[in-house]
Amino acid sequence: MSDTNGPRALLKRIRVWLIVFVVCLVLSGVTAFPLVTELRLLDSSLEGWAAPVADLFPGLAEWIDRVRGGLEAADAQSPYLLYGTDWLAFAHLVIAVAFYGVHRDPVRNIWVVEFGMIACVGIIPLALISGPLRDIPFWWSVIDMSFGVVGILPLLHVRRMIKRLEAATAPEAVPAVQVA
Repeated sequence: MSDTNGPRALLKRIRVWLIVFVVCLVLSGVTAFPLVTELRLLDSSLEGWAAPVADLFPGLAEWIDRVRGGLEAADAQSPYLLYGTDWLAFAHLVIAVAFYGVHRDPVRNIWVVEFGMIACVGIIPLALISGPLRDIPFWWSVIDMSFGVVGILPLLHVRRMIKRLEAATAPEAVPAVQVA
């Protein structure tokens, strides 16, 4: 009979949560590469099958159209500017790789989870400061900040589980064997 709350089960749950988090991190990074294509598809969908969304949120549709136009202009006139988003994508991928250490040894590498939590918190001041400087609508900054809020939730859960795993596997948690 297996213990569903034992260290082995806890390690398995930690690893499942980490895999989900890393997949989301990789997907959010990979989507930063084809921005021009993505914005063209999104803008055309708001004029096509997703028109009800555009009707419901006209400010969103206008913003998407504006961003698409800016990205297309940058791509046509100064494609090197988009190199910055390539580095953004790369950073997501590198951070995702760092979580492999947590997957291997969560207790020893809890610092990576804590680093991720700090990064999630850091999204909020970045969006609040850079958004207005870059003429980003406030509601879009709220969407950006939501990535930090959503990202920190699984990391908080993983950190709590790692702390429980650490307590369950600490030498003092294991009863001493009596030698006769």
